[in-house]
Amino acid sequence: MIGPLSRAAGPFGAGARVDGGVGVDRGAVVDEAGDDVCDDDEQPASAVTAATATPMMTHLLPAIRRVSRVVAFSAVRLYGVQMHQQEMRRRVTGARVARLATVTVDGRPHLVPCCFVLSGDVVYSAIDAKPKSTIALRRLENLRANPHAALLVDHYSDDWSTLWWVRMDGEGRVLEGGDERAAAIVLLTQKYSVYAAEPPPGAVVAIDLVGWRGWP
Repeated sequence: MIGPLSRAAGPFGAGARVDGGVGVDRGAVVDEAGDDVCDDDEQPASAVTAATATPMMTHLLPAIRRVSRVVAFSAVRLYGVQMHQQEMRRRVTGARVARLATVTVDGRPHLVPCCFVLSGDVVYSAIDAKPKSTIALRRLENLRANPHAALLVDHYSDDWSTLWWVRMDGEGRVLEGGDERAAAIVLLTQKYSVYAAEPPPGAVVAIDLVGWRGWP
């Protein structure tokens, strides 16, 4: 069965088709080529000279461009297959920094980089001892007023075949004390050596995850 792109519109011009990929209707090509026997004053098709090569390439360029677009589109579709959650978790676990997004009291987005640790379906991030004007940070005020939050982990390289990102959506809580905060601090100190030397003194943000998104 011939696919949705067929006949003269195919990447090779008349006699070409795309049928779940790039294919050639060989019967049509033979019809165009005619008999194999040449007249006395004709050259065989194999006898390509320097004089004929350039006009032939010029004639073929539109078809080559069409094929390139089809192949590139197929590669993008293949590359765009989404990661499984197990792979997302692996990449998030190994990441050293994330971007935490919350919503301000007046409905504006608020984004900050942060250290974090993933534990099951909860992400923890603490207010640490890095220089700040106060440990009563905006992100804490935001989560108290509106618990919706997202955490983004990503990787960039000039080699674009290695790019990826993972976003975790969830509901945030602020832990000022108690067993869960203490356990979170232990997990963070195990991941970051700086925290082992100087444990975070502030509150811990806990994000209960409700959704995962990733690319590719």
